[in-house]
Amino acid sequence: MTTLPALSSADLAALLSSRLCHDIISPVFGIQSGLELLDDMPNDKEAMDLVRSSLKSAVAKLQFARIAFGAAGSQTAMIDLNDAKTVAMGYMEHEKANLVWEGEVGYVKKNFAKVILNLVLLASASISRGGEVRVDIEATDPPRASVRATGERIRMQPRLVALLDGAEDQETMDAQAIQPYYTLFLAQECGLSVSYEKVDGQVTFSAAAA
Repeated sequence: MTTLPALSSADLAALLSSRLCHDIISPVFGIQSGLELLDDMPNDKEAMDLVRSSLKSAVAKLQFARIAFGAAGSQTAMIDLNDAKTVAMGYMEHEKANLVWEGEVGYVKKNFAKVILNLVLLASASISRGGEVRVDIEATDPPRASVRATGERIRMQPRLVALLDGAEDQETMDAQAIQPYYTLFLAQECGLSVSYEKVDGQVTFSAAAA
């Protein structure tokens, strides 16, 4: 299992908060800009469309974050995979790639669902333009799933590769690297092993009971 760099609970919480703010700030600024335009040009269609699309993006990101990063119930809570799929589909509507989600259904342990959602983020971030993210829930007990990114240009973050490979990382953890770290942290918490396989135009992340 991957050995992660030491990080205090306070630093983990602070860096995740920074990551969430980064994700939400863009659509919130879009809403602000649209409202300012409406102050000058009431009933302007383009300004209203900007407000609507930005608001939809902000809501989708918050709903996704509630499950992917939030408590989402007690520590032993179970999550309906259909709920995880719904928030993932909503989130990906505002990203470069399309999302396909197939496989087993039903309730799973909370952290397994959170790992899958975080792997969707990693897969999406690996796609430079266009492409597809595909989730396959292969089994729920014991849990096993894969998340595949396919596109013209696939690029994995160097920090993510280092974490997955278990390479010694002397760099200070920052808001850009915290989401990959959190994904692997969650996996360890629920006894999952995360691996990857990269070929031309494709990278597949796999999560299975260690």
